[in-house]
Amino acid sequence: MGAVISLNQETSPLGNSVERLVDLVSDDLDAVNAVILDRMKSPVELIPTLAGHLISSGGKRLRPLLTLSTARMLGVDGDAHIKLAAAVEFIHTATLLHDDVIDESVLRRGKASANVLWGNKSSVLVGDFLFSRSFRLMVEVGSFEVLDILSNAAAVIAEGEVMQLSTAKDTATSEEDYMAVIEAKTAALFAAAARSGGIAAGGTKAQEEALEQFGRNLGIAFQLVDDALDYSGRQATLGKTVGDDFRDGKITLPVVLAYRRGTDDERTFWQRTLEEGHQEDGDLHRATRLMEKYNTISDTIDRATKFGNRSREALDQLPSGPLNTTLGEIIDFCISRAY
Repeated sequence: MGAVISLNQETSPLGNSVERLVDLVSDDLDAVNAVILDRMKSPVELIPTLAGHLISSGGKRLRPLLTLSTARMLGVDGDAHIKLAAAVEFIHTATLLHDDVIDESVLRRGKASANVLWGNKSSVLVGDFLFSRSFRLMVEVGSFEVLDILSNAAAVIAEGEVMQLSTAKDTATSEEDYMAVIEAKTAALFAAAARSGGIAAGGTKAQEEALEQFGRNLGIAFQLVDDALDYSGRQATLGKTVGDDFRDGKITLPVVLAYRRGTDDERTFWQRTLEEGHQEDGDLHRATRLMEKYNTISDTIDRATKFGNRSREALDQLPSGPLNTTLGEIIDFCISRAY
């Protein structure tokens, strides 16, 4: 298992890749932020307050950045990509609000989660409000194709959340089941965000499909690394408490591999702590030691690297230039978070 280092953007050239991408589409990103602020407005004061708490909490905006940068890479004309990027951010924020309620999270991006501050009911309803705003933006763009892609992504994300509920605390979960969950929960929106930029720019079908593969594989790599970091990272890197997945009984790939490779006694440990929820002091430490024993963190990161390579192969099919180069660095950034 590799050592984990901080991705301080002042010291990490890979962390700086996000800043470089922001610089390349800075005017567009400013326009997206303006749309977000405008569309969060409501006479119900709690709505913009709660939504703004999460939207302004320091996320890297990777998904809307994918929409903006892919549109610019293909020579977009007009402002359709601005509205689509805002729609993507609203979808993402809505799913985070709902996820934190389901997971009973207390932190999001290093801050108290909205459900802790305002309660579960308010978080769910504001998430629904943001979903409605995202669909309004899609309709305004006037593209049935992009409406189909983004609305389908929203449905797939919900399916992924339900799938995750069905696998939670189930140590018999297979690697295939786990991959189906992350493809739905994470990769679907990455893919839709990237492809939407291509549609806004009037790209060819081949370019749209390459963008979708770029985004989908990037999303899978991103989530694989996130799940590895939950056992090997630091709270400052994660923006949540290390070990949350363990405490919540989530069955992620590091667990799937450790359970499959373990002894009967070790499998009994996983059943007690995850299926039955009987956790004691020192159990998280033992879980991480078992993952080290069976190399499940490093194997998870190896899988992430393979998906990152697939993402790069798709990117190679698209126009070269500063945006393409920086998107390649984003692939490196997503995977390098693990080290």
